[in-house]
Amino acid sequence: MNRKLAFALVSACMAAGPAFADDITVDPNPFVSTLTRAQVTEELMQFRHSGVNPWADDYNLMASGGTTTRAEVQAAYRASRDEVAAFTGEDSGSAYMSRMAAASAHPPMRTLAKSE
Repeated sequence: MNRKLAFALVSACMAAGPAFADDITVDPNPFVSTLTRAQVTEELMQFRHSGVNPWADDYNLMASGGTTTRAEVQAAYRASRDEVAAFTGEDSGSAYMSRMAAASAHPPMRTLAKSE
């Protein structure tokens, strides 16, 4: 019985017909360069002589040094800790986002000074 069912399934799939890929989409607007060949070659030479290749496996983004201190980075991390925990939680932050949306839609009421 299983062979008959498998044969029927295979023959039904084959009877559905083959699928053909479509042609490539040709862009009707031809590319027009804004730089000359000499300018592009000069930029390439400057890039090669700089010694920095951001696509290299050993590229070190921090080699040039940053302006942010370690204490500032740690403070920023501590400030965003609740948000990071919410977005990496079980619901991927949907409860956190709805709570933030509700808070921004209904800001807390402020008490104004009483006039006498």
